[in-house]
Amino acid sequence: MDIKAIAQHQRLSSRRSRLVINMVRGKMVNEAITILRFSPSKPAKTVLKLLNSAIANAQHNFSLKSENLKIVRITADNGPVLKRHMPRAHGSASLIRKPLTHIAIYLQDQASDAKVKKEKIAKKETTSAQKINKKKPDTKEKKSIKLPFKK
Repeated sequence: MDIKAIAQHQRLSSRRSRLVINMVRGKMVNEAITILRFSPSKPAKTVLKLLNSAIANAQHNFSLKSENLKIVRITADNGPVLKRHMPRAHGSASLIRKPLTHIAIYLQDQASDAKVKKEKIAKKETTSAQKINKKKPDTKEKKSIKLPFKK
């Protein structure tokens, strides 16, 4: 089961956000929190806030413990761009681009995954044992006719 939290229209550059996101991708939640807490960049604060929201979703909606949660997927996608003008010389204006970013975090409970994996392994062992116990019926061997080799 995936627990998700999405922050849309964040006033961040998606390129800078990806630098922070790559540090925490695939980590356990407690480890990711410590990494983000000591990161000096602006996107780290937003990602930390979003991660705390995802943890709260897991605890409130699914009654999961935060120690067992792992960041499975985290993305920073481009959003719309706010365009502003800056006055320049001789009455002209230059364009200022203010990008927005959509950040999404998907968490997964590792304790439930371990149970599912154990069940799958047990199921595979029983099916493989059944296959071994099953004997194949004897089939008549077909005699192949060997033709002389021609040069």
